[in-house]
Amino acid sequence: MIKSMTGFGAGDCENQDFKVHVELKTVNQRYLETNFHMPYSLNMFENQLTKKIKEYLSRGKLDINVRFQDLRDKAVTISVDMGLVDAYGKALDEINDRLGLGGRPAAAQIASYPDVLKITEENVDLAGAEPVLLAAFEEALGNLVAMRTAEGENIRADLLARIDVLEGFVAELEKLAPEIVASYRQRLEKLLEEYLAKEDIDESRIIQETALFTDKVNYTEETVRLHSHFDQFRSIMGMDEPIGRKLDFLIQEMNREINTVASKANSAGAARFVVDVKSEIEKIREQVQNIE
Repeated sequence: MIKSMTGFGAGDCENQDFKVHVELKTVNQRYLETNFHMPYSLNMFENQLTKKIKEYLSRGKLDINVRFQDLRDKAVTISVDMGLVDAYGKALDEINDRLGLGGRPAAAQIASYPDVLKITEENVDLAGAEPVLLAAFEEALGNLVAMRTAEGENIRADLLARIDVLEGFVAELEKLAPEIVASYRQRLEKLLEEYLAKEDIDESRIIQETALFTDKVNYTEETVRLHSHFDQFRSIMGMDEPIGRKLDFLIQEMNREINTVASKANSAGAARFVVDVKSEIEKIREQVQNIE
């Protein structure tokens, strides 16, 4: 089953202690690349999440966004940096004296300044958050894969239609092949006849050379291989595994064959179909870049 490499999926899970929301987004990438965006306190779970990703995905650039809430009542300790309190108090007294203002700075005012109060949460054990995090993550992965699969079906239909179009173009090239060979042979034989009339040359050798040169413009082998590649393409499309790299290699082989045809076919009619084939192969190549 074909899967696109682009997609989005979200998942949620919550219990009495924790609440997690996960969003996943993938785009094209030659290999699997993961970028985590989540609270630092959850970094301990990154290895488990990476293993889970590899169960679902093999290629693509994946952005992982995690929103996490700890719903537990926490023991909180507040400490005061008395050195900062003294420094802020002295600075405020100096400002009052300078401006001729009366009164002492309020404690609430000094406490609001940076780093005066330090709040520490005693309960930092997040081991219990793992099942909630993994459940939200699996839901997001499932939704992501469903979207990639749906998009993959659209790509599959488009690629199969384009392969049919390619078969039609190659069939037209095959119809032209005998005419191109015959035309080339006639031109070559005429030139040789003119040459033989002037020089004393072994006629059997000339006939042999004519056959050899004529074979060089015959691209039947290449069109046969192209049909084989088209069959392989359809076969690979039916595989239940990641197929993007296999299709990419096959497209390179198609390009190689049609380039050989282009070098052999000294014909305006054939050249037109060669251009059509190369254009369609390029469209297929662009689509295959979206396949996992």
